[in-house]
Amino acid sequence: MKLTIDEVGKSFAGRPVLGGVTFELAPKSRALLLGPSGSGKSTLLNIICGLQTPDKGSVSLGGQAMSGHGGGSADTLRKSHMGIIFQTLKLVSALNVRANLALAQKLQTKARNPALIDETLERLGIAHRASARPFELSQGEAQRAAIARALVVEPDILIADEPTSALDHANTETVAQLLIEVADKAGATLLVATHDDRLKPYFEQTLTLKAGNLAV
Repeated sequence: MKLTIDEVGKSFAGRPVLGGVTFELAPKSRALLLGPSGSGKSTLLNIICGLQTPDKGSVSLGGQAMSGHGGGSADTLRKSHMGIIFQTLKLVSALNVRANLALAQKLQTKARNPALIDETLERLGIAHRASARPFELSQGEAQRAAIARALVVEPDILIADEPTSALDHANTETVAQLLIEVADKAGATLLVATHDDRLKPYFEQTLTLKAGNLAV
């Protein structure tokens, strides 16, 4: 699914965070948004997902405009087409890992697919933690559970914010390969925001964000 970012700008309390970011991702492409902490990566992802409203510019997904926070258009596009891996994970603490993944499928109006849930947990090495609740997981296990939750909805566009920040080298490689494999299998566009240089070899396109602007 094609993603178009056109002159997106955002400020908080008068402080510019994004200065007018423009780029386009072709359907089925995979791109890395690379930048240090504070460069505006998470803000840009939130705007792309329709969770924040830009002060200027626009975002479109598959030719359809994403509206601002709480807008019906953004909510519908997000639920219908996006798989999101948040930096803060956002797992439901009252549910075990398997139930978190089943809930994600239900919320995105997809038929529950236990086989896909089991396969994804196995691939990420946390099948043995399927009955555990989020507070019982290590940080790395919780991060992999959040990644699994985004993958089981079979998204048209997969967006991840620092998906490997808590992982060692071996698990970083596993997650990078799985994200790409799932995106390729689903024909999905993949956008990963990170400060982790280890991911660069896995991506065909790298966009470097510095102080709210793309480096040329």
